Amino acid sequence: MAAPGGPALSILRFGPPFRSMIPPSFVQDLLNRIDIVDVIDPIVPLKRAGANLVACCPFHAEKTPSFTVSPSKQFYHCFGCGAHGSAIGFLMEHSGLAFVESVKELAARIGMVVPDAQDFQESKPSRGRTESLLAVMEGAEQFYRKSLKQSPRAIEYLKRRGMSGEIAAHFGVGYAPDGWNNLAAVFEDYSQETLGAAGLVIDADSGRRYDRFRDRIMFPIKDVQGRTIGFGGRVLDAGEPKYLNSPETPLFEKGREVYGLFQARQAIRGANRVIVVEGYMDVVALAQFGVDNTVATLGTATTPIHVQKLLRQSDEIVFCFDGDQAGRKAAWRALENSLAQIKDGKQIRFLFLPDGEDPDTYVRRHGAQRFRELIDTEALPLSAVAMRELTSGLDLGTPEGKAKFLQDIKPLLAQIGAPMLAMMMRKRAAEVAGLSDLEARRELKSRPPGDIQTAPRRAPNVRSPLRTLVELLCLGPIPASIGGGVTPFDLDGVELLEVSSREIELYRDMASRLREGEPVRHLTEQYRGTELEALAQDVERSALDWERKGLDAAALELEMQGASRALREQVRRARQKRLLDTLNERQWTLEEKEQFRKLQLPA
Repeated sequence: MAAPGGPALSILRFGPPFRSMIPPSFVQDLLNRIDIVDVIDPIVPLKRAGANLVACCPFHAEKTPSFTVSPSKQFYHCFGCGAHGSAIGFLMEHSGLAFVESVKELAARIGMVVPDAQDFQESKPSRGRTESLLAVMEGAEQFYRKSLKQSPRAIEYLKRRGMSGEIAAHFGVGYAPDGWNNLAAVFEDYSQETLGAAGLVIDADSGRRYDRFRDRIMFPIKDVQGRTIGFGGRVLDAGEPKYLNSPETPLFEKGREVYGLFQARQAIRGANRVIVVEGYMDVVALAQFGVDNTVATLGTATTPIHVQKLLRQSDEIVFCFDGDQAGRKAAWRALENSLAQIKDGKQIRFLFLPDGEDPDTYVRRHGAQRFRELIDTEALPLSAVAMRELTSGLDLGTPEGKAKFLQDIKPLLAQIGAPMLAMMMRKRAAEVAGLSDLEARRELKSRPPGDIQTAPRRAPNVRSPLRTLVELLCLGPIPASIGGGVTPFDLDGVELLEVSSREIELYRDMASRLREGEPVRHLTEQYRGTELEALAQDVERSALDWERKGLDAAALELEMQGASRALREQVRRARQKRLLDTLNERQWTLEEKEQFRKLQLPA
């Protein structure tokens, strides 16, 4: 399998797409006026625990409270499943509301009027628009379910596939009859725009309109509230495509949704494990045999949002793929998109089924107990799959093979969001390549033991000086002077460091906001919808760790001074290295010699 690679990360600098719908200043004003405790307490009764409030998490099953609400920071965080966010995020996660709906709901509670915007994006539905789209989806679902009962051919097909009537009803399975416009008999106005916006019909260039789904078994796709937001249709006989999904609509985004999550949530939390398969029939077949903690991606590769969503539901994800080349390719894509999302204490594993088997056929031939045993005994952890794929086809007995392996694994190690896992994989990579401890620290950029002794005090998870500084900037208020008049905003050259480009982008943007006197509270909402959203959310989580340490303002300022000095020192060394590297190609200019002389002085 090809090693990971690709273009550099592309960061959206100017805020998320819905900023043109609701001004960011209004969102911040709303969050400053609303009290998150008033939003959560009526739904999840909270109890005082020091400066914060706690409860059993509403997003996963637990007996000991790990769900914390911070009145001072105005966000919630679960130390069990990782759920985190503001009052807006809580409504989105708990009630299944979209961002705009959540903002309007909270604004209505305190008498604020959401301002209109002339460039309101049609791709994000208003409340009335959402209700209209959901209504036509519900009408279509009822029609498809009724049509299944009236089609002996479709019923016979499902029986041949081993699907019972009970499980078909549980998942709302239906049938779209053959014919070009059956929905014209369902909806009084077949020409209405809503049918097209919901993805139920197609408008041809000739002006003709026809049903998207014809002669297919229909699988309704539900959101977290159990509302139908899309469909997946499977052909009964030979035909292409075998599966046809709803297109992207204001209700439905394939990269965010998984099939069967609404039905599987309780079983997932009970098992503390979610199994991810590739097809609708796999989900339905496994559920019929009692393996009902199963979901499927919707005809697309696993995305980071999929992984993040599922890790909130359980501590373990098991991806189940075919053992052929296509299955290994899909597994690698899932692995890549899991690296930044995984946390220490969470597990991501991969089960590769025997040749010629898929979850549907396997559970029918061997039973649910054997399928569960297969997961327990043969599912490989993420680290093992990464090492297997990166060493495949390489001759590790040669320097060339070892060099290629190190080149391929290095960018993966930099992406891992779990510090302990990253450390263990770094050690394993060094063993495979035959590196000494010193060589491993230099080539794989791990921290020498001595650096840990002299580094400034950190949050519980070891962080780079840049990450520590970003977290401290989030705490506020920012000291007017850091380390002899040098503020953290004066630091430049961080792009020379081999750290996450997203961290660099977040640091620069936060610094710019602070220079202009803007607050940096509610980071998740400030960056929602951008590629910085997940990182901003993680930084907010870390702020809770700093708060729990109980440091006063003076101690926090010392932490910031230490992080600022350490970051300046890293930048100084990086500039030195860049200058030294040029000597391999040419002599220094007088200006470069002067730069190197100045860089000899510690930061």
